Amino acid sequence: LPLEPNAAHLFFQLVSRRYERGAMLVTSNRSVGEWGTVFGDPVVATAILDRLLHHSHVITIRGDSYRLREKRRSGLLQKSTTAAGMESS
Repeated sequence: LPLEPNAAHLFFQLVSRRYERGAMLVTSNRSVGEWGTVFGDPVVATAILDRLLHHSHVITIRGDSYRLREKRRSGLLQKSTTAAGMESS
């Protein structure tokens, strides 16, 4: 869900204060290209990403979630699901 403007600015302040002072671990199920929409302000998102990505190691994990995989193995879900995690035919 998109963040409210105050939340986006607070997150920017957190990232700015930690920048080049200590490590941060950030996880997201959204690509960096979507962060402008998530933060509701492309300028704030760019400023956050500029600081986060400067000294970062980005690890991209693709594939189904472990929870969905286990549900499929147990027969509770069909093999094909949509991105929202809903069953499809």
